[in-house]
Amino acid sequence: MDKLLGNRYVRFGIAAVIYLLWVIWVGNFWLLLGLALVFDIYVSKKVNWAFWIKREGRNHIAIEWLDALIFAVIAVTLINIFLFQNYRIPTPSMEKSLLVGDHLFVSKVAYGPRMPNTPVAFPFTQHTLPFTKGKGKSWSDIVHWDYRRLAGFGKVKNNDVVVFNFPAGDTVVIENQAVSYDEIVRQRAEMLTGDDIRSNRPLKSRADYVSVARQLVWNENYIIYRPVDRRDNYVKRCVGIPGDTVTIKEGQLYINGIAEVDNGTQQTTYFVRTNGTRINPKAFERMDVSRSDQSLMLSGTVYHLPLTMKNAETISGFANVTGITPEIKRAGEYNSMIFPHDPANYRWNEDNFGPLWIPSAGSTVKLDMSNIALYERIIDVYEGNDIAVEDSVIIINGQPADSYTFKMDYYWMMGDNRHGSSDSRFWGFVPEDHVVGRPVFVWLSIDKEASGLKKIRFKRFFKSAR
Repeated sequence: MDKLLGNRYVRFGIAAVIYLLWVIWVGNFWLLLGLALVFDIYVSKKVNWAFWIKREGRNHIAIEWLDALIFAVIAVTLINIFLFQNYRIPTPSMEKSLLVGDHLFVSKVAYGPRMPNTPVAFPFTQHTLPFTKGKGKSWSDIVHWDYRRLAGFGKVKNNDVVVFNFPAGDTVVIENQAVSYDEIVRQRAEMLTGDDIRSNRPLKSRADYVSVARQLVWNENYIIYRPVDRRDNYVKRCVGIPGDTVTIKEGQLYINGIAEVDNGTQQTTYFVRTNGTRINPKAFERMDVSRSDQSLMLSGTVYHLPLTMKNAETISGFANVTGITPEIKRAGEYNSMIFPHDPANYRWNEDNFGPLWIPSAGSTVKLDMSNIALYERIIDVYEGNDIAVEDSVIIINGQPADSYTFKMDYYWMMGDNRHGSSDSRFWGFVPEDHVVGRPVFVWLSIDKEASGLKKIRFKRFFKSAR
């Protein structure tokens, strides 16, 4: 067997078959020209493709290390593009399903690997070069490929946990990357409005305040644009797929009119009143309520806690607990941070939202001034059209329009920690070209609040990400 595998023609045959299968998967048959390179590497050996390595004689140890490093970088890059990638959970938005410090094995083949938009980039960086204080982009715009996804094992389904690029992360304020650019502009516009109200100055239109706020934000900050594949990675649960209708009533999620079944890991924030004594920290530890979540109000008798339904039932039975109430906003209580940020037509909040239909590729929607706020970003940013509104007339690519046909599928993503998640309720639809992959399992979990060996959550190793 060793002799057979040592034959250069046999090794070329194996490599050629693997290469051909990859070309068929990618679907670019110009890559068949690469068979000549594979033949030369294994058979003819006319060109020293690894020119830094001498074919005859010993190489310096530094050259051998360089060769190993180059091979590792190329191999890991290809694996990250076509097979799987590591992702670390940075926020508690998916607790208790996924915890801060969980490292996930994210499958790219679950939904089909997405070809990179910007293939020329510094290895192992998402969008920023190290030691540049956020201002050095790690990719080059010399080569830009349009969206294309290879065949995978399936499609995104309801209740899948999904890793995706942050849709609102196209324009980024470097000085405040934790907040989306659009939200920063809206906050600034509200400040300008408040200043005029307090000073008894004449009020401008909402569009005028937004325009002034946008100019101020640009003048005062360093702002960059990021292509789709260079935007921050988020992980949430897909609660709505193309064609679904999403509704939230009093904190209860409905999909197509059917109430979502609690999977045991969803959290809601509660006010927990006590008789004046504090809850034993050991009790919180048994319920896996982290120290950072154990917020005690100024009165010293009321906790503000994110709890699962089971934990809420448990804590309500404590001897020193006198009452427990979920923190639910009332219907009609407008939250300016909630999509589509249109108080005239959609006075929604995170607990009372919708109904909202999720677009699917090829479907057509009627457009008017009452619903343009829902689909404007899709038409303009995600699907690359010029859109404007002039005297209540919607104009797309220079022509009046009263309908629009969508080019892509869209999804609705929400965190299981419903009151501790920045998700689709805040920034809207997730386009199909933003989908990265599906987490399969947790391969490492680090608890930043613990010390020593307790920092490693061994019981979470290889736990399914569901």
